[in-house]
Amino acid sequence: MFAFSRFLKDLGTIRKAILLALTLFVLGGVLGWIGTGSLQKLLEQQLEGLSSISGELMDSDNPEWSFFTFIFLNNSIKSVLVIFLGALFGVIPAFFLLINGGVIGYLIHLSVLQGADLFQLIVKGLLPHGIIEIPAIIIACAFGLAFGGKVVQSMFGRVRDGVWPESMRRTLTASVWIVILLLIAAIIESTITLALLS
Repeated sequence: MFAFSRFLKDLGTIRKAILLALTLFVLGGVLGWIGTGSLQKLLEQQLEGLSSISGELMDSDNPEWSFFTFIFLNNSIKSVLVIFLGALFGVIPAFFLLINGGVIGYLIHLSVLQGADLFQLIVKGLLPHGIIEIPAIIIACAFGLAFGGKVVQSMFGRVRDGVWPESMRRTLTASVWIVILLLIAAIIESTITLALLS
């Protein structure tokens, strides 16, 4: 039930949802890059919150462990929640993708305006852990969007008998592997990324 090969096969069944999730994430990034007005304020609040938490974690007795614990729990809990809350017509995973993409787009644009080395920011600050973390979050949201799609279809009687048990099995399998992927990403982010940016 929880084999990685099964998880990979399940990804093939939600290709459209993955494409939609990727599109929303990229759209969020574009909106973050050009963000003005209320959107800019929202993204600034997100970054201020993250900056405040980051400062507290850096001042702890063991910054690496503090960063790991926070990053892993924050990402894994939100990602699993966003899968199951996708049942609310896929609204929450869509919003989650737009906000996460927006924060990254805004942060990169802000760094460029401040004259930061964009190559260094991406290669050192984003790529080591992001190469696992970002796809994992996009996949989690894709499962949430697919879940929401099933709910909408069932409201119009377009879901065949026996579809829901298999859909729930896929959701549980995805949750397990997404948490594992985010565990790996958190280890990298709290060690390699932290060391590269220090």
